[in-house]
Amino acid sequence: MNATQVKEADERLLQTSPLRKLLGRPELGSVVGAIAVFVFFAFFADSFLRAASLSTVLYAASTIGIMAVPVALLMIGGEFDLSAGVMVTSSALVSSMFSYQMTANVWVGVGVSLLVTLAIGAFNGFMLTRTELPSFIITLGTFLMLTGLNLGFTKLIDGTVSTKSIADMEGFPSARDVFASTITIGGVGFKVTILWWLALVAVASWILLRTRAGNWIFAVGGNKDAARAVGVPVTRTKIGLYMGVGFGAWISGQHLLFSYDVVQSGEGVGNELIYIIAAVIGGCLITGGYGSAVGSAVGAFIFGMTSKGIVFAEWNPDWFKFFLGAMLLLATLLNAWVRKRAEATT
Repeated sequence: MNATQVKEADERLLQTSPLRKLLGRPELGSVVGAIAVFVFFAFFADSFLRAASLSTVLYAASTIGIMAVPVALLMIGGEFDLSAGVMVTSSALVSSMFSYQMTANVWVGVGVSLLVTLAIGAFNGFMLTRTELPSFIITLGTFLMLTGLNLGFTKLIDGTVSTKSIADMEGFPSARDVFASTITIGGVGFKVTILWWLALVAVASWILLRTRAGNWIFAVGGNKDAARAVGVPVTRTKIGLYMGVGFGAWISGQHLLFSYDVVQSGEGVGNELIYIIAAVIGGCLITGGYGSAVGSAVGAFIFGMTSKGIVFAEWNPDWFKFFLGAMLLLATLLNAWVRKRAEATT
């Protein structure tokens, strides 16, 4: 064995210190922020630590987190999706109107909605890779088209800006159990969306850390040209990421529908920014190639604690956006510092 081979072998045997591993985690900054927010509201809001309050916080976090997970993966892959918010509403509208107009079992509408949202995601990915325009432009166009379609089709078919009730249709109770039920633990009710959220975090983390597809996502987000040069299927990866956002929108849309059994066609506008904020607070870089699914979950949890903590503290909710903006700036600065420290210790 020559000297070069000995050196390479020695480098492979080097152990990374726990501190270096910790500093290298994308979600470190968001975890520190989450602890700070938790302690803050535990001190200023008397009811914050109650089990029922925790349930409310987790529910608020889950409704954001379900979408923040695929949005985080997309951002790690170097792209954005400004249509994510209205796509949730589109998912709910398709399920409701298809089921009602076709007088079918609501599960038929749920299945059609899944196909439609996956197709919208595939369309975004296809247009992005084929035209090579910025994702901001592509998805902004999709956002505007979906906003118009949601309102236009609802008025055309139902005559109003909201759908007809489907609560009395076959399959509604079972669909509500899957997407909008409440699980009681120790006398406290927890929404099933929390389970959906945790499941998505687990699957996304497994994909990122344990599969070849995860390596592809980091590679295309870091440098797509270099990734393509070493054989990474850039086009397929980006289309798959956008379809992942469509899948998250389908879950969120079904929850919206089966929670209220009617849908307002103008909902969802602006939520795409909240999903992106949750991902950025969780450690995802705007430039791509860095982040984690767990970080997006922590970012969503911070969002839930802040939105509900202000209510529990009986403060004016108008201050919520101020706190959210301040957290975004602080989290971004902290994440940048953590990453520099991680790079300095490697």
